[in-house]
Amino acid sequence: MKWKKSIYLRPYQNLTTMNTTKTNYNSLYMLKYIVYLFVFFLILAGCQSKNTQKQSVTSVPVATDDYFQEIGKEIGLDFIHSIGDKELSNIVESSGGGVAFLDYDQDGYIDLYITSGTWKEGLSSEPKPDKMPQNHLYHNRGDGTFEDVTKKAGVGGPWYSMGVTVGDYNNDGYPDLFVSNYGPNVLYKNNGNGTFTDVTKRAKVGGEENKFSTGAVWLDYDNDSFLDLYVGNYLNFDPKYKYYYAPDGFPSPMAYDAQPDILYHNNGDGTFEDVTKSMGITDRDGRAMGVGAIDYDDDGFVDIYVANDHSMNYLWHNNGGKGFTDMGTPSGTAFGQSGESAVSMSVDFADYTGSGRMDMFISDDKYCRLYENLGNGIFSDRSYSSGIAMPAGQYVGWSSSFIDYNNDGLVDIYKVNGALKHLYGQEDQLFENIGNGKFKDVSTESGKYFLQELVGRGACFGDYDNDGDIDGYIVNLNDSGAFLRNNKGNQNNWLELNLVGTTSNRDGIGSRVKISSGGKVQTAQKKSTTGYLSQNDPRMHFGLAKSDMVEKIEIKWPSGKLQILENIKANQILTVKEQ
Repeated sequence: MKWKKSIYLRPYQNLTTMNTTKTNYNSLYMLKYIVYLFVFFLILAGCQSKNTQKQSVTSVPVATDDYFQEIGKEIGLDFIHSIGDKELSNIVESSGGGVAFLDYDQDGYIDLYITSGTWKEGLSSEPKPDKMPQNHLYHNRGDGTFEDVTKKAGVGGPWYSMGVTVGDYNNDGYPDLFVSNYGPNVLYKNNGNGTFTDVTKRAKVGGEENKFSTGAVWLDYDNDSFLDLYVGNYLNFDPKYKYYYAPDGFPSPMAYDAQPDILYHNNGDGTFEDVTKSMGITDRDGRAMGVGAIDYDDDGFVDIYVANDHSMNYLWHNNGGKGFTDMGTPSGTAFGQSGESAVSMSVDFADYTGSGRMDMFISDDKYCRLYENLGNGIFSDRSYSSGIAMPAGQYVGWSSSFIDYNNDGLVDIYKVNGALKHLYGQEDQLFENIGNGKFKDVSTESGKYFLQELVGRGACFGDYDNDGDIDGYIVNLNDSGAFLRNNKGNQNNWLELNLVGTTSNRDGIGSRVKISSGGKVQTAQKKSTTGYLSQNDPRMHFGLAKSDMVEKIEIKWPSGKLQILENIKANQILTVKEQ
């Protein structure tokens, strides 16, 4: 604060005319000085109070001309990811974290759960801090801003967390949280009153103390209406192992033995059973990073894809709920186009060609892989012919999602980038689907955020303000997260579907939806986990371009029921209950 001229300290000019002594002069001067000093501190305190109030009050920034505008801090998202250390010194610290959109209180607005690392004995090299970093839950107020409700909800930790997946495992109408950690995992049951209860021990899904879990996904693999859980495990980390090439910073994943994944069957009574072996999941050498689930061959049973680090990827085909067979190699999705096993990070699914079949996009440290589903269980890598490989190959890709960011009816790809072993930033990328199987890198023309170099990891996308276009949150390693508001996507028409299962699982996960609008047909499937360690908006989003009506919606529920809706107006969030 600057002094104003009116309160500068100076002695009286004509004290002699007041017939005062030198002592009186000094006393008066000191009194004057004290009064001025008191007034100064009152003004300073007032300024500080106003500044504090300004910092604590959230407000929604006015939209700029950017397609995506970063507004996180202004709307109350003050999350800072932590590796639990001052320096990035091991593979555990480099692997987190994830984020999920979920409507935990069912008020119609999606909230945010974000995971973080923390100080951990035997892992962190620094002394234990007074305040431990933790995971955070932010409540969407419905006015464009968020409030931190972590303490009230009881979901902060302390754990060294990697990812989060959301699913209503007990079908009570409230989404629950499964948090994957370096160490025992955690299942939070949503109590329906804004709080959660740790039910890991009773549910028997914590895993072992030495497990290093990464991606996980909810799916109903046997269609019994209860969500099951697949947990991807990474490697047996040994903090004492120090043999590595110095510029790398720390040993690579191949320096450690792989940890096998786990498949849990939901018994329907709040408990789970490890059915990994009995269901044929034979994970001998996979170092799981991202995990996803989709019914890729449309046989009515959800399959599982595992993106592994430095080893072949798995495509576990679901054999009618009776077991799984790895079809990665036969399907053409186990390796890259040149037959290499890349550093695979994440997977997402969508019908980017309009064929009615679910395609795949795999983020990695090279050119990434865009797999077109040709039918009959066969995929073809289109990363080069689509125009994605060359621009993607300049960066290390982590979380990626299919999103129709401009609502033109074609799913685009958002790709989060960041260095592997160092806190070196890289720009994110946005690939626009321009039709005919082609994509165009439109990153630099989509907003100032895409000029920033950050160490990205997990990301989630969804319509946080219910205005019809897709916004996003990106977790940046050991740094502030970024919230991207979509300023222009709703210039085109749209439709969002909130599925509610009755005979099927409550979330409707695994449902296949086909919409017909303006002479165009779009096909999508309700998913759980999306991208790297993260999960998108639970509502299904469709861009409709200039069409103001959806002529027909066909929903094939996991129960096998087929539900048809006709003549649905555009630009609404429609809740559909299974009938």
